[in-house]
Amino acid sequence: MRRPPDLGHFEATVLVHLDAAYNLARWITRDGAAAEDAVQDACVRALRYFDTLSGPSPKAWFMAIVRNTCIDWLRGGARRSATSEYDDEVHGAWDGSGIDGVSDAGARATPEALAMQASDARWVHTAIAALPMEFREAIVLRELEELSYKEISAIVNVPIGTVMSRISRGRDLLARELGADVKRAAR
Repeated sequence: MRRPPDLGHFEATVLVHLDAAYNLARWITRDGAAAEDAVQDACVRALRYFDTLSGPSPKAWFMAIVRNTCIDWLRGGARRSATSEYDDEVHGAWDGSGIDGVSDAGARATPEALAMQASDARWVHTAIAALPMEFREAIVLRELEELSYKEISAIVNVPIGTVMSRISRGRDLLARELGADVKRAAR
């Protein structure tokens, strides 16, 4: 019989990664409500199997559970709206802040500059959302969640070389898409 997990240790080890878990789930499912449900299910699974925690980090272990829960959700036909767009109200718009909340533009942050930054963020998010899932999740885990190749490898259950390839190909696809958009806008 399993011993009940120490809830304080679970909270300090796993639940501190809820924002990252929701972010990944939102990018995989493309549905805010489904992402919330998937993260909730992943938390239940993580609590149930907390005594089996392994891998390069607790975050990677939890993110693997989140990813697998999302994939199970997608395969289960429970899709509500796989084509919903990225929503700044759900994810939070980039506020122009750099490291430590200091504005990258300093005191020059005009309403026009802030509108341009928000527009650029939506443009990049749309391009990321258009990537095939294996590239999208690799880009999200590496660039947005700042996980190591080793952690991503553990999460998606592929060799590190495959992770590196997916990130490289995903970046190339993003660059191509964003470059094509710039060319279209210049016409």
